[in-house]
Amino acid sequence: MAANLRLQSAALVVLLLVSYMGAPASAQEVQEDPKQPTVDNPHMHIYGTDDFSSCFSHFDGEDSTGSAEDGKGMRTWGTGQQVDVDFMCSFNEKFREDMYLEENGTIKLQMSFNIYSADCNDNADCTNLTLSLKKGTLTVATKEFPEMNNDGNDQTINWDIVVDRNMTRWNKSGSEEPVIQIEYSKPGYNGIECVVFDCDGEFAIYYSNQNGTAVEVNFPVVNKTEPVVVDDDDSVLPGAVGDALPGFGLMAGMGALAMAAVAGSRIKKDE
Repeated sequence: MAANLRLQSAALVVLLLVSYMGAPASAQEVQEDPKQPTVDNPHMHIYGTDDFSSCFSHFDGEDSTGSAEDGKGMRTWGTGQQVDVDFMCSFNEKFREDMYLEENGTIKLQMSFNIYSADCNDNADCTNLTLSLKKGTLTVATKEFPEMNNDGNDQTINWDIVVDRNMTRWNKSGSEEPVIQIEYSKPGYNGIECVVFDCDGEFAIYYSNQNGTAVEVNFPVVNKTEPVVVDDDDSVLPGAVGDALPGFGLMAGMGALAMAAVAGSRIKKDE
């Protein structure tokens, strides 16, 4: 009988060691989603349809599903008509985890456009190309680009956004994912040569799947670890050590069983 108890206690100890080594390892085997931001995957890519009626983004530079095959969206207006756009490029996923950015770090935005319109005049309502970065519905940064050409040639713009206290944390609640708003409004061109030549107004945006065109937003993503919290009676609160070490409770329970078995075998032996 004592031999059987000793064998059982040894088996429990082996099981204890296996659970101790295996539980943390299994907890770390998390499947990463390439569409989600991480420290090693901080580049958000922009995609959309041919007419940018749908413009969306995620963090996978290899997946342009749903985006225009030629890598751009374009709208046209008749000769002399106002070239007017106001649309959003929204994150088409939901954050699985909160995204944290380095305080005082820099968000680097690079986008490319092609615009054909007239210059502004005293009789027209005009808006220079204006980009806004939003956290859900909250605008956290806006910049106007008066230097943007409107002569029908491609132009790439760069915008460095310093991270302030409103941008250090982007919640996974489904309401704080990044959104880029794009605005532009100027009169269409209507010169004398338009009697012979096509002078239709145009506004085109290039997407991240356009070869040779850099279109992305680089976020200074950092890891964020929640602090360990222990209350006055030394019990561990959620998010503390007990939660941080998967399998710890199982290890303690198995250890108690093994000790009880060993103690039982000794009692039998003494009898």
